[in-house]
Amino acid sequence: MPESSPPVRRSLFLHAPIRRGPRRMLEQMLALVDDDTPADGPQGPVAVLERRLAELLGKESALFFPSGTMAQQTALRVHADRLGRRTFAAHPQSHLDVWEEQGYNAVHRLRLRRTGDPHELMTAADLAAAAGEPLAAAVWELPQRDLGGLLPTWDELGEQVALVRATGAAAHLDGARLWEAQTYYRRPFDEIAALFDTVYVSLYKSLQGVRGAVLASDSATVEAARVWRQRLGGGIRDAWPLALAALVHLDTLAERMPAYREHAIAIAAAINADGAARAHPDPPQTPMFHVHLPAGRHAVERAGQEILAEHGIQLWGRVRSASEPGRSAFEVSVGENAMEFTPDEVVGLIHDVLARAR
Repeated sequence: MPESSPPVRRSLFLHAPIRRGPRRMLEQMLALVDDDTPADGPQGPVAVLERRLAELLGKESALFFPSGTMAQQTALRVHADRLGRRTFAAHPQSHLDVWEEQGYNAVHRLRLRRTGDPHELMTAADLAAAAGEPLAAAVWELPQRDLGGLLPTWDELGEQVALVRATGAAAHLDGARLWEAQTYYRRPFDEIAALFDTVYVSLYKSLQGVRGAVLASDSATVEAARVWRQRLGGGIRDAWPLALAALVHLDTLAERMPAYREHAIAIAAAINADGAARAHPDPPQTPMFHVHLPAGRHAVERAGQEILAEHGIQLWGRVRSASEPGRSAFEVSVGENAMEFTPDEVVGLIHDVLARAR
């Protein structure tokens, strides 16, 4: 039999196995319902979640999807069919391209115009260059995860969206981590969402649910998306447990997120003051940042496994290689898990990793 992984007792990683034990999650879900709560229909958890998120985002309607991949591809397909254009613009590090096996092309025959420098935020000048060919849509990932959670300023974002809209193209928000982005913009969710024709939010990233996504827009766009959801096999019955799990944190997440951001800033400051590693951005704009290490990926992964085996502490979900030999990085996304670690403790753990990685 394969050797089992060491148990995780504490974790800096937001999506560690300990983030939601099955019993705790079920207890929280049960607290939201009683014997008279319908599973489906207009009063069921899915419909309630859709209405709640449509209201939060200031959109006419919202639609549940079993995955964010399906939700975003559907949004782009609807925009492309409506305008008769097959190209959309997005940052080279867009989740749609990097992590989804180019499904936009394989399934929908859409073309991505990679826009901007892979290591910098997309700019208005980048989008102006991309608009040289007719675009169906442009996509903004807020925050840009693979850049350490970076965000354009509010004025820059508004300028970029206006430029794209002036060409007739739609604006789509990859808001998988919209709650994190809101701590930087400090504007109501509906004001942020108002910039965009379609908005996707994840139900399991910030909201810490089980799985799923919601796409919000005007009613006509949502109805067109509903057709594509069915075509893609996403019109699943009995999705209510996924919706119910998302509702657990919907009322409390926004009030917790500023504290997560402040703790991320404190951890990053301690790392940069120490100097053995480097946290970027400095300071973090959201509760997310990257830690850059002067050690190679394989050595760092081995060191992390040793620390997990000896202490039950998980430091990351994945270690990223770097273009410069002998360096690597990992992501810190602060949630309830990371709140258990003091900045000094994180610095000490980084020293332990580097000592083991030599």
